[in-house]
Amino acid sequence: MKVSLNTIKFVNQHYGSAGDPAPEGVDALVHAIGTRLGAVEEVVPFGQQFEKVIIVKVVSCEKHPNADKLHLCKVDDDSKTSDVARDENGHVQVVCGAPNVHAGMIAAWLPPGATVPSTADKDPFVLEARDIRGQTSNGMLASPKELGISDKHDGILEIVADSNEHPQVGTSFAESYHLSGDTIIDLENKMFTHRPDCFGFLGVARELEGIQHRPYKSPEWYTQNPIFPGVEAEELKLQVKNELPELVPRFTAVAMRDVQVHDSPLWLQLDLMKAGIRPINNIVDYTNFFMLETGQPLHAYDYDKVKALDVGVDHATLTVRHPQPDEKLKLLNGKEVQPRAEAIMIATASRAIGVGGVMGGGETEVDEHTKNIIIECANFDMYSIRRSAMQHGLFTDAVTRFTKGQSPLQNLAVLAKITDEIKLYAGGRVASPVIDDNHVPQEVQERGSIHAPVQVTAQFINARLGLKLSAQDIVTLLTNVEFDVQVNGDELTVKAPFWRTDIEIPEDIVEEAGRLHGYEHLPVELPKRTIRPVKRDELFDLKARLRSILSNAGANEVLTYNFVHGDLLDKVGQDKAQAFCLNNALSPDLQYYRLGLTPSLLEKVHPNLKAGHDEYAIFEINKAHNKQSMTDEGVPKEFNNLALVIAASDKAAAKKAGAPYYAARKYLDVLAAKLGATFRYEPLTEEPPYQPAKPYDYRRSARVYLMPENVVIGLIGEFRPEVRRVLKLPAFTAGFEIGASTKLVAQTRAYRPLSRYPSVQQDISLRVPADATYQAVLDKLQAGLTELAADHLQADITPLDIYQKDDHKHLTFRLSVAHYQKTMKAAEVNDLLDTLATLAKDALGAERI
Repeated sequence: MKVSLNTIKFVNQHYGSAGDPAPEGVDALVHAIGTRLGAVEEVVPFGQQFEKVIIVKVVSCEKHPNADKLHLCKVDDDSKTSDVARDENGHVQVVCGAPNVHAGMIAAWLPPGATVPSTADKDPFVLEARDIRGQTSNGMLASPKELGISDKHDGILEIVADSNEHPQVGTSFAESYHLSGDTIIDLENKMFTHRPDCFGFLGVARELEGIQHRPYKSPEWYTQNPIFPGVEAEELKLQVKNELPELVPRFTAVAMRDVQVHDSPLWLQLDLMKAGIRPINNIVDYTNFFMLETGQPLHAYDYDKVKALDVGVDHATLTVRHPQPDEKLKLLNGKEVQPRAEAIMIATASRAIGVGGVMGGGETEVDEHTKNIIIECANFDMYSIRRSAMQHGLFTDAVTRFTKGQSPLQNLAVLAKITDEIKLYAGGRVASPVIDDNHVPQEVQERGSIHAPVQVTAQFINARLGLKLSAQDIVTLLTNVEFDVQVNGDELTVKAPFWRTDIEIPEDIVEEAGRLHGYEHLPVELPKRTIRPVKRDELFDLKARLRSILSNAGANEVLTYNFVHGDLLDKVGQDKAQAFCLNNALSPDLQYYRLGLTPSLLEKVHPNLKAGHDEYAIFEINKAHNKQSMTDEGVPKEFNNLALVIAASDKAAAKKAGAPYYAARKYLDVLAAKLGATFRYEPLTEEPPYQPAKPYDYRRSARVYLMPENVVIGLIGEFRPEVRRVLKLPAFTAGFEIGASTKLVAQTRAYRPLSRYPSVQQDISLRVPADATYQAVLDKLQAGLTELAADHLQADITPLDIYQKDDHKHLTFRLSVAHYQKTMKAAEVNDLLDTLATLAKDALGAERI
């Protein structure tokens, strides 16, 4: 939001509500804004580029003797400029090529030594007296473009006196048009997200007075129930149909006839330019100016063009509706769009003429041929406007304001003011009754504020700000910015003015009081706290341990987005309907909350192999979500998961023994050992229904159980052939995904000292049926060994080899055993192995070989 201090000062003085917005200087004001209102992005000393521009009168204009398209002009500057050649009458010669230059016109002269204003902030171009086709030109007569006012460059600027300005020959252009010493302060838009009133000069002026502890009074016309100019002759029939009252709670309009469309007064063009808006013509410029003044966008239609679009109808119609199927619209900027199905459209009875709140259509624009107009002042749903602007990439000044949620209680005031202004200065006459399609709740209209009055106490405010403001102090702060406050002892009943849409709860009053008093006045004290150490975050510590264990084991951590493309979910077989979808994703690649971490890791396998990494393991600790798991408040639950994927190229895998399942399981076993946890693995017999398991081949996968609770914590295995194919995974790929909860860490671990005697190692090979799983055999051996070892043995068993034929398997295990009281003999170890073999034979039909 660009704010000219001279414009604010002019507005204040024009309405008699305040004076200089920066009585203590610009720096002091910028400091106050930064501490009490919001961030200042830039401060631009705007007026100095016009300091040398002089208002002159062209006293004579003759054809240049040596050029067909040039003129020799003599200008009168009332002899105010020094060091310039003059004729016997004191006039200065200027060569000018503009087609509109003529004797008697008032123009802006840039004398020698002046910088062309439009080049001041780029590559400054300084003028000098120079010879042009044999004639001396002392500077130049400036066009609007050269002055930086607009893009018009088809002639020099002709200054015409109007009701507000009477420039005198020889005066400074800057002084005549309130540019001298002007400063533009660029306020950050984001800080006004909840303050639509601050997107207008009135709102900013009010805030500047409030933060400087001075009272402000809005102009008399800015009221909820204004006096509207009377209908002089009901000659233009106008009809409004609002089919979307829930999206357009208020739509006001009026028709005017016999308007005179021409260039705006120079002061108006300059005010628009300072705010970054390009002047068009007086009617359009008035709509933009009052948008800048009040924060309420307006739009002007050519009445006759609107009426002509409905053949055979004797009146103009404005219809608020959704777009019709396949309806397209050519906008004012020349862009043709097909509006989204839920967009708010302004249309005649037969066709669309604008995207409501965003931009009007080119077919009904006001131009130099316009005689009759319709002025629209409406209130639109801020969320609908935002979605339409995003879809079509249309970020207009109107969109900037409508997406902040203007108060519908100000529409009539703004419409009445612009109607009166056009009537006075553009020759228009009110030619229809004012149409006010009003769906604002009746209680809101009656009390004159968006929200009900707020009850709060001075003690409540002071307790949250750390201040000692009296009730009267708070009343003064609030009434300075036109709040209505009733006091009963320490209790305050605060009613917000009709333009404030953000005052709803007591904390809003706390914010207002603190901001207006000055946050810099809050006591600067460190909060008291105990020096007792806080309890460590167990989950945070667990994640740190997981990272450390896996990275020490040779795996590499990656961090991927929590959002994935729907195509990735399809590739791994997961159901997109089970995933939360973002309506307004930043990118198509980030549409869905992921159901698990494994697909994100699988997506990284092929690029890394292609980059030359033949063998690696990657893991991620992050969150997953699904629609099946919600909190009692209806919020998605977050699941902290750990996923790991190992992969090796075909060349690297040729040197490996065993299936990739066991390579992945090795990492999980290391994890369990380091955490003191015990995992049990149960082979899958059918495809599980839950979505995170979909990428896995259930025939080569297992559930992971946490013991002794015997609860499922995840899945480990290899991946389905179709998943490997679409993601270009090598055959040697496997992984696991488990819940990363603090249950993984053993709460108590029994301490057993190491034996002082040497351990003895011996291998045992068992022949088992082909359908007997490795896990079943290992579980049986471990259970038997635990029972036989009791308290006098330190024993461990680890797998060495698996060899499978069609009808049987050979499984080899290594037993490591040590006695706490003696050195064991080979015979004792053999007896132990024989006992284990007998247990396996009885349970699984295993034969020792």
